[in-house]
Amino acid sequence: MYWVNGQLTDSISLSDRSFQYGDGCFTTMLTVNGVISHWDKHIQRMEACLDALQISLPDWNMVEKWLEKAAYSQGKAGLKLHISRGEGGRGYSPTQVTSPNVTISAFHFPAHYEKWCREGVNLGICHKRLGINPMLAGHKHNNRLEQILMKADIEQQGYSDGIALDCEGHVVETTMANVFWCRDGKLYTPTLTKTGVAGVMRRVVLEQASKKGLLVCEGEYTLSDLLTADEVFITNSILGVAPVTAIAEQRYAIGHITKTIQETPSCD
Repeated sequence: MYWVNGQLTDSISLSDRSFQYGDGCFTTMLTVNGVISHWDKHIQRMEACLDALQISLPDWNMVEKWLEKAAYSQGKAGLKLHISRGEGGRGYSPTQVTSPNVTISAFHFPAHYEKWCREGVNLGICHKRLGINPMLAGHKHNNRLEQILMKADIEQQGYSDGIALDCEGHVVETTMANVFWCRDGKLYTPTLTKTGVAGVMRRVVLEQASKKGLLVCEGEYTLSDLLTADEVFITNSILGVAPVTAIAEQRYAIGHITKTIQETPSCD
């Protein structure tokens, strides 16, 4: 069951523009005993995408109440908040559309994430490439076809996740997480001005790294820049921070900086 505009239901209109065109955005949030982690940052992220899509903002106080109703009350779990432009409109035109639809669903915490955070994860390298799209770069809009194709590609290779490059050969992210790496005491992560998704946990890590006095370098990096790292980790809101112990044949130790970031209260 889902919550749609605060009502418990198992259906939504076929004329909803998210179904028709992927016209909207979403975010996934960690809950701990029913409490949302980093709710303020999820609002900021959603507002940035809604503004880019020119979709009116919801009443966040009301949305928060709906989320509280939907959340699992015990332990770690997840919530997905999905906002579409609404229903109707002729073709691609966003005119003559009803008010936005807010859809909420709860899900159980993925059991394997605890193991990933403790022991690390092995990544492959996606054969398919992300397109360049500065207009939507950084935003988690509802059209995720590239990620679906990349996920299928990496699973066919026998991996749970993999490094995604753009069509210019730059490292962007994984199919489901942002990526960081360390070399000579510096922290590196791809800039996301051309493609990719700027996750909430990525923002948390960047803030915490700055507080800890780590030099953070955001830029365009090739696969060789990543593969020659001293240590690597990935982040997303549900997973938190998980060390990477291998990318294809390249092995990595779980390093000091990764452990330090992991142990920061706002990152666990």
